[in-house]
Amino acid sequence: MSETAIIDLLRREVVPAIGCTEPIAVALTAARAAEILGEEPEVIEAEVSGNLLKNGMGVMVPGTGQPGLQIAAAVGALGGKSSLGLECLRDLSQAQVEKAREALDAGKIALSVADNDLLLYCKVTARANGKSAAAELRDSHANLTRAWKDGELVYEKEADNTGKVVDEEWPLTFRRIYEFAQSAPLEDIEFILDAARMNRQVAEEGLKSRYGLAVGKNMAAQMERKILADDLPTFAVKLTAAAADARMAGVMMPVMSNSGSGNQGITCTMPVVAYAIRLEKSDEELARALILSHLTSIHIKRHLGRLSAHCGAMVAATAAACGIARLLGGGEKELEMTVRNMVGNVAGMICDGAKSSCALKVASAVNAGIQAAMLALGGSAVTGEEGIVSEDIEACIANLGRLGSSGMRETDKVILDIMLHKKKR
Repeated sequence: MSETAIIDLLRREVVPAIGCTEPIAVALTAARAAEILGEEPEVIEAEVSGNLLKNGMGVMVPGTGQPGLQIAAAVGALGGKSSLGLECLRDLSQAQVEKAREALDAGKIALSVADNDLLLYCKVTARANGKSAAAELRDSHANLTRAWKDGELVYEKEADNTGKVVDEEWPLTFRRIYEFAQSAPLEDIEFILDAARMNRQVAEEGLKSRYGLAVGKNMAAQMERKILADDLPTFAVKLTAAAADARMAGVMMPVMSNSGSGNQGITCTMPVVAYAIRLEKSDEELARALILSHLTSIHIKRHLGRLSAHCGAMVAATAAACGIARLLGGGEKELEMTVRNMVGNVAGMICDGAKSSCALKVASAVNAGIQAAMLALGGSAVTGEEGIVSEDIEACIANLGRLGSSGMRETDKVILDIMLHKKKR
């Protein structure tokens, strides 16, 4: 894979996003439908895939103080801008939020599960004065594929395959990632430092105020009381969890996402940033470690697909652990050992939707990642004879992907069923 292609991949997959990307995907689709309608919608109907429903039903929508996909569709249609992509709610006003709440209370926002097998799918129809417009999104969180006005197709884009399981033509490898992070000209990759700046700002906000479960803020308090040590691993977990706390609570601040997920972007970034701060690493060293981390996450997620029953925080923490190992002097061998240690430890972490407790999973995954890196740097790694781990790094990553994409398919259905029936009680 050429350096240009790798940089293009990074620029597609590492982008700013405001809010959890599942409700934002619905808001984006609704915004496009309303724009095509050309007037304020009176009724909004959203159809979503089961996985999108699972990930969006319990997380706060930025600017609204409310969770769920119905309010996301409402504010998207009444105040969103599709041209802003995953930041489509950036300019949302309080008046637009109030209108959205009124429409929701009046029963004008309908939500249903789409009749297809796609993992990531949304179609929103907006109606007013006998007119209708609809927009469709599929396979990735900002991939608007078709649009209709009064039933007539007015826009069509070939759907990409970014939500599908890896195919034989995927050219990136772990070795190529390592080589690129080592040798790419700094001027070509220093844009990744925007992720450090953006996600650190959200982490600091998460430490200032109480958001969600306040995992990071509680850790900070325990550090002040000397219950937790103010050491480097704890510092890394605290910063990362604080950013996830704020984001899951709907803070109106952008984070740099990875593979369509803000939490994965945070988790790819903040542990590496924390180690770079305390180790007093240069911007170039940080940039190369972040490139390694973000590309590793993209590579592993390619095997898993955009949405599944597998928690993406585990993938991102694996990637961040590789970035940390690099900052501490690890080479390709130690980085591969780090991945094997993570696959041998926390491969089974489930995704049961986006919500405040995601910050707990982020904290657990980062803790495990740091332990995986430390073991690798000390010469210890789970062998290919154990469990789903393989000595060959690409086979090991593929095994994890198979577990999450195929092996946990029934798990995904059970999780969604539990969540839906719990809501009905």
